Amino acid sequence: MTDSDMTGTTDTKPETGGKAISLRTGARLAVVQALYEMDVSGKGVLEALAEFEAFWIGQEVDGIAHPQAETAFFRDLLRGAVEEQRAIDPKLDQALAQGWPLRRIEIVLRAILRAGAYELMFRPDVPAAAAISEYVDVAHSFYPGDEPGLVNAVLDRLAREVRPGEVGPAKGSTKPGSSKPLPTKTAPGKA
Repeated sequence: MTDSDMTGTTDTKPETGGKAISLRTGARLAVVQALYEMDVSGKGVLEALAEFEAFWIGQEVDGIAHPQAETAFFRDLLRGAVEEQRAIDPKLDQALAQGWPLRRIEIVLRAILRAGAYELMFRPDVPAAAAISEYVDVAHSFYPGDEPGLVNAVLDRLAREVRPGEVGPAKGSTKPGSSKPLPTKTAPGKA
């Protein structure tokens, strides 16, 4: 993936292919769009919540029908992704390829990763495999290229760290896109 692939701009209107989507999927799409809007405009969580609930979710905007969403889930994801960003971002930095810190990732892709990481780290009621699959689908709504694969790799790596009993332990091989083995931590006195 090139610098322009990961740091360029993209259309922030999802493509749902005209098929019906679940209320939770609608909430995930809305959260990604709200995080993008907050990043670009500097809006706060309360303003974004009010705007998206009143004017976006389940509405047609500029000829694009935005899906219905489970409101409580939308609210939790948006608030959580913002409130827990200090815990989320370092974990995503660790899961990304060396030399690609989260701050270098394009805004929509960064929003997808943050929302997915929030679910994996703070919503144990959502199965890890389901969360990863949902955010890969969200990425497909915005990107036709390699980005959904990146979302899958990064969220899978994070899930293996934060939910090892559910998806298996972290693979001791390499970071996505890196050829260097990851350092392993050993307990004091053990080699």
